[in-house]
Amino acid sequence: MSDHELAARLATEAGDLLLGVRSELADGTAEERKAAGDKRSHDFLMAALASERPGDAVLSEEGVDDPVRLTAHRVWIVDPLDGTREFSELGRDDWAVHVALWQDGALVAGAVALPAQGVTLATPQVAPPPPAPATARIVVSRTRPPAVALAVRDALGGELVEMGSAGAKVASVVQGISDVYVHAGGQYEWDSAAPVAVARAAGLFTSRIDGSPLVYNQEDVKLPDLIVCRPEYADAVLAVTRQA
Repeated sequence: MSDHELAARLATEAGDLLLGVRSELADGTAEERKAAGDKRSHDFLMAALASERPGDAVLSEEGVDDPVRLTAHRVWIVDPLDGTREFSELGRDDWAVHVALWQDGALVAGAVALPAQGVTLATPQVAPPPPAPATARIVVSRTRPPAVALAVRDALGGELVEMGSAGAKVASVVQGISDVYVHAGGQYEWDSAAPVAVARAAGLFTSRIDGSPLVYNQEDVKLPDLIVCRPEYADAVLAVTRQA
């Protein structure tokens, strides 16, 4: 099984597991669903990667960081449940599972499962989004859109689309539901590694908000900002974000 196939399979299977947790704990509290979802998906992914790729290192949001990854040639970067809040709210579908592979300095494979939508987007081949509408759509958090995203909206004469997890936001650009995702104010490598791999495979533009490359498997796993957008919007978006 190729790394691409493995990423897609594990993201999908972890998503199926999470749907089961959601159903099992439908009468429980949101906190119970959050805790169980994070733990069970993490445990599943760690066991599966240990079995399928025993020589590789793993960086997971829910795990203890192992410094061996800094000298490893291959590191899986996973978010077992991106959008824990949305997952805990029964009926919401804007949450995801991220599975990415970093190898010798670059992201080489990735998958974003959107389990409640029945969709997994995975490298190496990701369909590009359909043609864009006349008005740019900027996808933002439903609770706290960053000021830089609002500035991009104003500069493009666009409109906001509210959504939950980072993976769901990037997927929305890939799927043609939105056109621009700009984030500033704090994320980690696992929030964007798989979504960025998928976005690049779909032909989208990705970078930090200052235009510099997104770099993974660093000692400090904070990766606080990013842009994912249709290529035709990249220059206009960067003209705004470089001033942020």
